[in-house]
Order: sequence, then structure tokens, then C-alpha cells
Amino acid sequence: MTTAPTHSLFDPIQVGDLALANRIAMAPLTRNRSPNAVPQPMTATYYAQRASAGLLITEATAISHQGQGYADVPGLYEQDQLDGWSKVTSAVHAKGGKIVCQLWHVGRVSHRLLQPDQQAPVAPSAITAKTKTYLIDHATGEGRFEPTSEPRALDAEEIPGIVHSFAAAARNAVKTAGFDGVEIHGANGYLLDQFLKTGANARRDDYGGSIENRARLTLEVTRAVIDAVGRGRVGIRLSPVTPANGIDDADPQSLFTYLAHQLAPLGLAYIHVIEGATGGPREVEGRPFDYEAFKAEYRRAGGKAAWMVNNGYDRELAEQAVASGQADIVAFGRPYIANPDLVERLRRGAALNEGDNSTYYGGGEKGYTDYPTLAD
Repeated sequence: MTTAPTHSLFDPIQVGDLALANRIAMAPLTRNRSPNAVPQPMTATYYAQRASAGLLITEATAISHQGQGYADVPGLYEQDQLDGWSKVTSAVHAKGGKIVCQLWHVGRVSHRLLQPDQQAPVAPSAITAKTKTYLIDHATGEGRFEPTSEPRALDAEEIPGIVHSFAAAARNAVKTAGFDGVEIHGANGYLLDQFLKTGANARRDDYGGSIENRARLTLEVTRAVIDAVGRGRVGIRLSPVTPANGIDDADPQSLFTYLAHQLAPLGLAYIHVIEGATGGPREVEGRPFDYEAFKAEYRRAGGKAAWMVNNGYDRELAEQAVASGQADIVAFGRPYIANPDLVERLRRGAALNEGDNSTYYGGGEKGYTDYPTLAD
């Protein structure tokens, strides 16, 4: 009788078409430093500094102007945005890193000031998100958090355009900007998650009501993105029970069991699962969820994608997750802000730099590219 081999956090892994140097991923981190949605030269420096991660996942990047929800976040729909991202991918590849772009449509988590012609944000239903977005007064450079605007419900005839925008953004990312792949953002209360969950979706057409209908848009987008760039370059991020951006669902276990069975045959490179509340507790009061059962259903249905876990992992928890087979990859978010050499610090068990949260959103090089490494 043979036992399954155990792996270390620092072992290489093949993820779809991507050969990764280790099992540590840098999670998406919104930093609001892309005026006019264009990544800046310092963005290339920032990601290149962190290229020792097995996989870099960019900050969420809008697939269209309508998909924008926060000030100064990047896009993938204009040539100058793609030119800016090309400099980022070149810098990361020069350091031997791998980088994928997270594709984002925020849906109702937006403000009229950020929308084309200051129109209302779009959503599955006209239900306002109980959350805030981030705006910047470009005359003063001052940022502020503001309640999101009331959205309007998307007409059914508009939905194919959303799917097309995801596919076009994926194509732009891989074939023009030079990314190694893309991650579909289906989490944290943004558009795809809004369609998935009962708390935001009150539709009565083919995109609302039953689990099958609510999952329809996520699956259509996933298939379209795979068609655009190839299944071995596509991951998806999911958050079964996070309350982020005012999202909730009446029966998340059944919803994600169905989603697991539908995603399994698509041949994705990885599934990225946020366990618990995004940036908060790993167990959400009143929202029980069995993550092992979710993964087991995916595997039972034939799914072979690498399983990436995220939320509140430290070195010990991450090593246990990989060694036990609970996860293939562990994504670290906030620690990567202040620790560009996080892989080496985890390898050595070294102390981590503390981040300056006053510089997390907006600003320049300070609190972005100036954190010291162990070598420094």
C-alpha cells in the first residue's frame, strides 16, 4: 500500500498551462494607483518586487468602463491600459515570475461618478449594496469612502454584452498585455456573485430564481473566457459565505455544490476559494459552510483544477493545508503589501514587516514600493 506524497509550500507545481516555482500566490489587492485606469511605471516595480511568488494575481481589473467601481483602479478595455499592463508583465517575466490578471465587473458596488455619463451602476436587480466605494478628488488628491449608488437592473438583452466584455478583456490580457492567464472574479459581492446569491438577485427570468438560473451568468462567462484564452490559463475566485459588500445567500452549500459540478468538466487551471469573511474571520457567524465538502464535490465530479485557499493563513496553517492535501496553493493578501519578499520570509520563518494602512488605498511610491526586504 502506498501513501500519497506530501508537498511543501515551497515545492513547484503545474497549474494548468503554468509551471509555478512554489505554492504561494499573491492574492489580488486593490491599491488605487492607476489614474484613468492606466497602470503606472511604479505598478511594474511593485509587481516585479513580488515576483518570487509562485503566482501573482493582479488587483481586480475592470473589463469595461461600466465595470468600474472604485477610483483609480486599472482596466483592460483601452489601449493605454494594455500598454501599461504590458510593462508590468515584462517586468515580472524578467524576474522569472508568473502573473495572471483578475477580471472584474463590480456591478452594483459603484458610484455614478465612476460610471459612463454618470449613469446608475448595473446589477441583477435594483437592490442597493449596503457598502461604500472609494472616490478620489483629483483636484486635491484626497480620497474618501462614499455609499454606493442605487443600481438599475440589467435587461436580459444586455447580458450577452457582459459575457462578451469578459471574453474580450481576457483576450486583451493574454494576447496583448502578455499575462500568463486570467482569474475570473466571481467573489466578494461583485457582479457575478450578485447574480449567484439570493440577497442581490430577485430576477424572475432565466438569470434568477433557481440555483441553476442564478449560476447561469458565472458559467457563461467562464466558458467564454476559456474559449478566448484556453482553459489552462483560466482560474476563478469564489467566496461562498463572505458578507463583503453586503452580499448573502439563503443556501450557500447547495449553491456551491451545484457550481462545483458545473465547473468540474470545464478544465480550469485553478479554483480560488475565500474561506470565511474576506479579510475577516475564517468562520462567519450564522453562515456555516463545509469547504471540504465543496472541494470533495468538485473532485467527485471529475474536477482536476489546482485548489487555492485564501483568508487569514500564516506559515503554519499554510504548510498544514498543503502537506495534508487540503490545498494545492495558498494565497496571501495583506502580508504581501509590506513584504515583497514574502516567500523568503516564510521559508526562513523570519519576522514580517507591518503595513502602513494609511497608504493602502491611493497615493504614490510611499507604502507601495518602499518596503524593505530581508536583503535590505
